[in-house]
Amino acid sequence: MTTIKLTSSISPKDNLILICNAKSDFSKYGLSKTELDFIYKQIRKEEHTIHINQYERRILIYIEEDKKNVNYTLEAFRKAGNKACGTFNADKAEQVTIVDLDGITAQVLAFAEGMMLGNYQFIRYKKDAKKIAHSLKTILVHSKQVSQKQIQHLQIVADATQKARDLVNEPVNHLNAVQLAKEFEKMGKEAGFKVEVFNKAKIAALKMGGLIAVNLGSIDPPTFTVMEYKPKNAVNKKPYMLVGKGVVYDTGGVSIKPNSGMDTMKCDMAGSAVVGCTMYAIAKAGLPVHVVGLVPATDNRPGMNAYVPGDIITMHNGMTVEMLNADAEGRMILADALSYGKKYNPELTIDLATLTGAAAAAIGKYGTVAMGTADKKTFDALKDSGERVNERLVEFPMWEEYGDLLKTEIADMKNIGGPYAGAITAGKFLEKFTSYPWIHLDIAGPAFIDSAWDYKTKGGTGIGVRLLFDFLCQIKK
Repeated sequence: MTTIKLTSSISPKDNLILICNAKSDFSKYGLSKTELDFIYKQIRKEEHTIHINQYERRILIYIEEDKKNVNYTLEAFRKAGNKACGTFNADKAEQVTIVDLDGITAQVLAFAEGMMLGNYQFIRYKKDAKKIAHSLKTILVHSKQVSQKQIQHLQIVADATQKARDLVNEPVNHLNAVQLAKEFEKMGKEAGFKVEVFNKAKIAALKMGGLIAVNLGSIDPPTFTVMEYKPKNAVNKKPYMLVGKGVVYDTGGVSIKPNSGMDTMKCDMAGSAVVGCTMYAIAKAGLPVHVVGLVPATDNRPGMNAYVPGDIITMHNGMTVEMLNADAEGRMILADALSYGKKYNPELTIDLATLTGAAAAAIGKYGTVAMGTADKKTFDALKDSGERVNERLVEFPMWEEYGDLLKTEIADMKNIGGPYAGAITAGKFLEKFTSYPWIHLDIAGPAFIDSAWDYKTKGGTGIGVRLLFDFLCQIKK
C-alpha cells in the first residue's frame, strides 16, 4: 500500500510534483535560470506536463488543464498522477512531494489518487516479488488548503480499493467461499464493523434454495456473510443495504463455459469484494451512516450432484424458479440475499454483480449498467457520485414487457429470459425478490480488465468502492 501524508516543509533533495497554473511562481523550488526559461518556453507551447531532471532528483510540473467540465478535469489529473507514478518508479524513487502552488485542492487530491491507485501491484505469487516491486512508497502533500481529513479519506478509499483488487485477483485455490468470509471478518476487526458468517447448515435452515442449488456441484461449502456498521451518530433511521455477488469461481456449472470464457472467472466475486471493502472504508472513515452488507458466496461447478437445466428451485421467499441455464447462477444467489434483506426494511438497497456478458457487451469497460426501482432523486445522486469519481453509470429501462420474458408454465419464473436484453432480464429477475427501493449495478464490464487502463491496473479494478464511498458521504439527515 502507498502511504500519503501532509507535510509542512520541502527539502531541497525532495522529488517534486508542482501542481499549478500557467501563471504560477516557480522561483522557490531550486530551479536554475536555464530551467526556468525552459519551463516558461514549454508553457507558451501550451504543454501541460514538464519534466526537469536534476539527476539527484526529478521535478515534474503539471499545469492545470481546463476540460470545461470539473469531473473531466479531475479525471485528467488522476491520469496524470498515474503517469507520474510510472516516472518515479522508473527512477527508483521511494518518496515524492506534491506541492499545491495555487490552492487547487481537488486537483491535487485527484493527482495523488491517480498515483496511489496506479502504484498497485498483485505480485504476491512471484518468486522475485521484491525485485519487481514498485519503489514508490510515500507521497507527501504540501498544501495550505488540503485538510488532514481529506488526506485520511484518500488513504482509506485507496486502501479499500486495493483490498478489493487483491480479493478479485486471488485465485480460487486460495480464496474459496469460506476464505472470502474470513477476509471479511478480518476487515471487520480492523475497521470496526460487525461480521456474522452463516454456514451451510444455517443457509439451508433459512431455505436459501438458490445459494444451496448453485453450491451442489462443489465440495466446498457456501457461506452467507452479514456485515453491519451502525455508528451512534448515524443520520439514517433505516439502513442502507449493500449486496454483493460472491461467486468465487464460475465454470458455468453444467452449462459449462468455453475455456476462453472461463480463464478469468476468479473475478466473479467482484461484487462481494466491493461490498466488503466499502464496509471497511466507511467504518475506517467513521461515516455517520448505518449500512448493512450481505454476501452470498459459493463456487459454481459441474461436479457432485450439480443442479441441471429443468430443475425447479424453491427460493428463500418461497417463489419457484425453473433453472434453464446453470451459468445464470449469480441471480440465483443474489435473489436469496435480496429476499433475506427485507428484514432490515432498508432505506435503499444497492446490489453489485458481475452478472451478465450482455452488460459488458453493451457498454464495455467504460461504465456500469444500472437499473432498479429507486426514485429519480436517488438514482441521480448515485450517478453524480459516479461522475465525480469517474465510475460512471448508464441507466437501463425496466419496462414490464421484459419481465414477460421470464415467464414459464411450470414455475413462478425461469432464470433466463432469452437471447435479447440479457442484462435487463437479469435485473427483472432480481426485482421479484425486492420490496424496497433498489438499484442493481452490473459491473461485468469494468470489474476485471485484461490490460492496464490508466490508473486501473490489469486484473481486478476495485470498481464500485470509490463510487459507493462518495455516495454514502453525501447522506444527510
